[in-house]
Amino acid sequence: MIAINPVRPVINAIGPAMRDFLQKESAGGMTLIAAAALALVIANSPFASAYFAALDVPVVAGIGSGIIDKPLLLWINDGLMAVFFFLVGLEVKREALVGQLNSWNKASLPLMAAIGGMALPAALYIAFNLGTPENMAGWAIPAATDIAFALGILTLLGPRVPVALKALLLAVAVIDDIGAITIIALFYTAETDVNMLLGAAVTLLVLGAFGRAKVASSIPYVLLGIVLWVFVLKSGVHATLAGVAAAMCVPIAGKNGETPLERMEHALHPYVAFLVIPVFGFANAGVSLAGVGLDTLFAPLPLGIAAGLLIGKQLGIVGFAWMAVKSGMARLPEGVGWRQVHALSLLAGIGFTMSLFIGNLAFADPAQVDAVKIGVLSGSLVAAVAGYLLLRATLPAAKVNEPALADQGQA
Repeated sequence: MIAINPVRPVINAIGPAMRDFLQKESAGGMTLIAAAALALVIANSPFASAYFAALDVPVVAGIGSGIIDKPLLLWINDGLMAVFFFLVGLEVKREALVGQLNSWNKASLPLMAAIGGMALPAALYIAFNLGTPENMAGWAIPAATDIAFALGILTLLGPRVPVALKALLLAVAVIDDIGAITIIALFYTAETDVNMLLGAAVTLLVLGAFGRAKVASSIPYVLLGIVLWVFVLKSGVHATLAGVAAAMCVPIAGKNGETPLERMEHALHPYVAFLVIPVFGFANAGVSLAGVGLDTLFAPLPLGIAAGLLIGKQLGIVGFAWMAVKSGMARLPEGVGWRQVHALSLLAGIGFTMSLFIGNLAFADPAQVDAVKIGVLSGSLVAAVAGYLLLRATLPAAKVNEPALADQGQA
């Protein structure tokens, strides 16, 4: 009798999805860079007042008592970004079940690197802000990594970059996302409404029932996901977490050999990469640089963020990865050396999207939010340039004979 592995078709389907992910995320990173640059230009032009006024325009939606009245900026950060977090949830679930995190052998190195890459930046930020307790709420800002931005920089080097290095960066970023989601849930949640939380819990149970029944249609997950988002928004818990929770209910394998998780992930990528993230970047990267000097850049809040992203990420990722390899807990992927891991740690210092997002949760004072933007933009820019230059100097000039990423996922 021939044994049939029901998971194998799913893994085979995920291989092309991973390649598609890398391509779309890297292209999306370029779009994000352009959107952020445009926001900076407009925020420092005669159109600045119109730009900031547009973000403050109130937008009202809902029926009866379910009215939601928020400025446009908060609709982007709470609503549009929930779609981004839904996609993050899908990616995390896929990686945990059939991807780079589905076994200890594969997950140990990125896990240790990501832990160091979150802990050391946070510690550095705290060290720089010990004398300014009003800034302490921002400790998690430099712990984040922007995968779209980082992969966009990798794309500039083309086929010289080993697939194993891209996969390692992706795995570190996915674990980083899990950490960021946990931090948001635990430390950036306001007072909660128990009734709304109960409504969210019931909705999530219904979503889970659809997932356990392996319902392949996207419709129930989308419609119930919107209901869940409303409940979570009104509960006081940050609404974007509804996206992650809904994604966890989507089955990776449906009936009749379907792959609903992979299909939804594939369908969402263009919208997230070329609409959601660029719109978020455009809405949040705009900061007036008038009067910004060295005293502004070296103030504790922006300096702590920039140092965390640029120095903390290097020390944390390289240091914890080195300890994991030397202790025998993990090993470097074939074709990846320590200089490439060092370059990866620099690219992981591009915090941008998630760092700006956490900054908006941490501070309500516009002056502090602007300081966050300056710290994130300066630290991310230096990390991107340094990471690119180091990779360019250490990678071979000839094309690397790269194994198929799908094969690596099945190793």
